Amino acid sequence: MQVVSCIEEMQSLSQEFRKQGKKIGLVPTMGFLHEGHLSLIDLVRNRTDIVILSIFVNSTQFGIGEDLEKYPRDLTRDLSLCKDRQVDFVFAPEDSQMYSSEYSTFVSEGKAGKGLCGLARPTHFQGVTTICTKLFNLCMPDFVVLGQKDAQQVVVLKKMISDLNFPIEVIVGPIIRDPDGLAMSSRNEYLQPRQREGALVLFKSMQAGKKLVEEKEVTNVERVKSEMISILMQSSVLRVNYVEIVDRATMEVEREIESGRSLIVVAAWLNQVRLIDNMPL
Repeated sequence: MQVVSCIEEMQSLSQEFRKQGKKIGLVPTMGFLHEGHLSLIDLVRNRTDIVILSIFVNSTQFGIGEDLEKYPRDLTRDLSLCKDRQVDFVFAPEDSQMYSSEYSTFVSEGKAGKGLCGLARPTHFQGVTTICTKLFNLCMPDFVVLGQKDAQQVVVLKKMISDLNFPIEVIVGPIIRDPDGLAMSSRNEYLQPRQREGALVLFKSMQAGKKLVEEKEVTNVERVKSEMISILMQSSVLRVNYVEIVDRATMEVEREIESGRSLIVVAAWLNQVRLIDNMPL
């Protein structure tokens, strides 16, 4: 495994691999890896000749007052996990390499990222699309692997890839959960025991909504949302950001639930920790 920090070196390596006809897979991350990230490596390993995992805490996707400075980091541990998972290259550039003091260009997707997390974090998806555009140009992947936990991000990036004609196939890995049901996230590191109990209510509310749809054949969106909100409100440490049922391909809010198309999406605050989750119907 080779660690690359220089953007020119990463691009040069990628260009050479492409000339050799090798297939490249990219797993973009902000580090502090967990089993969810590692499962994405497994998804692309047998489809490519070269696996690149990027580790970069991207400043442009954090808003004012968010957790950029305290976002968990442990590069030594991350590199060990990548080596065990047979990653070929870890691309870990410095912020000054990716964004010079004169940097002024951004990429923005104008539809899928407008609602939901786009309302709570208005500059977030612009930061995501910008950094991924840069990563695509530097790593030149044939495949990019994304996690379903960030469902809206997946839709935004798919739209960008399609609209801007990137020759990249998107692979989406399923949500990996802890045994208690909490979706794995680097930000779970912030949670105190009482907060973690509150976080579990997100999963329980989605399970209740799914049960209404699949066992009682409820298709009314407001009925399902009402059931979920009543469960979420039972937690004294949880502040609900949104509860919606959307079209999983577009992130547009649904009026009626349709099996195979509809997706429950939830977001909530636990003090200063914002958690998101989703579940297909």
